[in-house]
Amino acid sequence: MPRGLISELEKAAGNLDQLTARDVSVLLDRSIAMVRELRKTAVTVAPIGRDVVIYLKATSEAAANLPDDQKRDALLDAAEAIRLLLESGAKP
Repeated sequence: MPRGLISELEKAAGNLDQLTARDVSVLLDRSIAMVRELRKTAVTVAPIGRDVVIYLKATSEAAANLPDDQKRDALLDAAEAIRLLLESGAKP
């Protein structure tokens, strides 16, 4: 499931013109939930701090008012956060 979400996030970042602000917000909210879940199961100290979750939440809430480049960056940052957690040994 996490790898599927990573793919979704990366695909969405590349096709941002086809997404609504609501679509971006939903993807970011799903990412936040995944990051939180993975942080609980990380084998080592989680390489992702709480500030990433705060950043993703703020971006999700403001998606309707953000330029596309900021939305794209947030989607890719969310994918990278999940990837890093998986690499650290976290289990979904």
